[in-house]
Amino acid sequence: MRQLVDRLLGAGGVQAERLREVGVERGDDVGLDDLPRLPFVTKQDFWDSYPFGLRAAPVEDVVCVHGSSGTKGRPTLVPYTARDLDVWAEVMARALGGAGVTRRSLVHCAYGYGLFTGGMGVHHGGTRLGATVLPASSGATDRQLRLMLDLRPDVLCCTPSYAIYLGEAFGAAGITAEQLSLRVGLFGAEPWTGQMREEIERLLGLRALNIYGLSEVIGPGVACESLDSDGLLNVAEDHFYPEVVGPDGEVLRDGEPGELVFTTLTKTGVPLLRYRTGDVAALHPPGTGSARTLRRMSRVLGRTDDMLVIRGTNVFPSEIEAVVLADPRVAPHYLVVEDRRDRSRPELRVGVEPRDAHEDPVRLENDLATALQARLGIQCIVRAVPPDNIPRSPTGKAQRLVRWEHGVVPLPGLE
Repeated sequence: MRQLVDRLLGAGGVQAERLREVGVERGDDVGLDDLPRLPFVTKQDFWDSYPFGLRAAPVEDVVCVHGSSGTKGRPTLVPYTARDLDVWAEVMARALGGAGVTRRSLVHCAYGYGLFTGGMGVHHGGTRLGATVLPASSGATDRQLRLMLDLRPDVLCCTPSYAIYLGEAFGAAGITAEQLSLRVGLFGAEPWTGQMREEIERLLGLRALNIYGLSEVIGPGVACESLDSDGLLNVAEDHFYPEVVGPDGEVLRDGEPGELVFTTLTKTGVPLLRYRTGDVAALHPPGTGSARTLRRMSRVLGRTDDMLVIRGTNVFPSEIEAVVLADPRVAPHYLVVEDRRDRSRPELRVGVEPRDAHEDPVRLENDLATALQARLGIQCIVRAVPPDNIPRSPTGKAQRLVRWEHGVVPLPGLE
C-alpha cells in the first residue's frame, strides 16, 4: 500500500490532492491501520476526469482500455498496463483453478468481448491456466448451442441470466441437462440469488459458482467462489484490499453488509485508493480449517443506487427475487417496477411468469404478495403475465428493475 500511495502522489491529480489534504506526503506516512482516515474515490471521479484523468502510468505504458457502458450518458474508461493484464490473468487463473478448471478443460466463454471486461478476463485467466478457451462471446444463441453440443465443453462462463436463457433454449430443443458435458460454471456481472443458482444447475446439470469484478478495479477475478468456499467468494486481497463501509463511510465489522470498497494494491494504469464500488455485500474471514488464507465476501446483495425506498422502507431488488423465485410455480423471469407516478405514495409492482400456463393466476398473485409483505414489510402489487411476456436477455445482462414515473406501463398487465 505504501508503494501505491507513492505512485498516486507521484502522478498528481485528484487522489494525490486528497492525500495531501489529510497530511500524507509519502507512502511511509501510512499503514494498513490508517486506511479508515484516508480519502475515498468514487465513480463520480471517473466521470469528472473523463476520459483518462485518473491514469497514473505514462501513456506509452498503456496497452489496452476497458470500461463499462456507464450511466448519465458517459462511459467509465480504464487504461490497463501490461502489468495490470498480468495481475488480471493471475487472479482469473486462480479463480478458475478454484472452480476445478484444469489444463484439460474446455472453457466456453459466453461473456461479451470488447470494452466490457467479462470475456477478456475469462480469456486471460483460462490461457494463463493452460485451459482451452472458446471465445464464443454473447448472443447468436443457436451457434452457442451447436458449439456446446459439438465441442463438449466442461466449463461455462456467462451472466446468470444468459445461463438460464441457454438452458431454456436447450430444453426447447429437447436436449436435457444429462446430455450436456458441462461440469461447472462461473457466473457474474449481475446480482443473482440462491434460487437462480438452483435453476441454472437444474437446467444445465452443472455446479454454478459466483464470480465478481468490475472494470475500475480489474474486471472479473476480484473475487470468486470456489468448490470449497461454502458459498462465499474468495477475495484476491493480495491485489485488491477490501473494506465494507456504512452510509457514513465508517468501516463495518465482518458479517455486516455495507458498500464494498477496494484498494488496488498492485495496479499501475489507474491505481485506486479506497474505491467505493456501489455494490452491497459483507466480508468474512477465511474458512475454518481451510488451506485458503484469503478473506471472503458474500454474494452481492444489491447496489446502493438500486436500493428502493418505498414508504420509508429500504428494499433491494435481490430481496424481491429471493421471494419470487423461491415459489416453484414461478418461472425464472420477473420484472420489478418502481411506480413513482404519485411521488407521495410510491408503489412496487412485480410481474412474474407462471411455469404452467394453467396455473391459477389470482392465487399465485395473492400468495406472492403475502410472501413479499412478510419479507419486506410492505405491500406489493403482483401480476402474473402470460408466458414470454417478461423481456429476455439473449446477449447478456437481464433488466430486472424499471422506474416508472410517467407514460405507458413498462410491462403490459401490470396496471
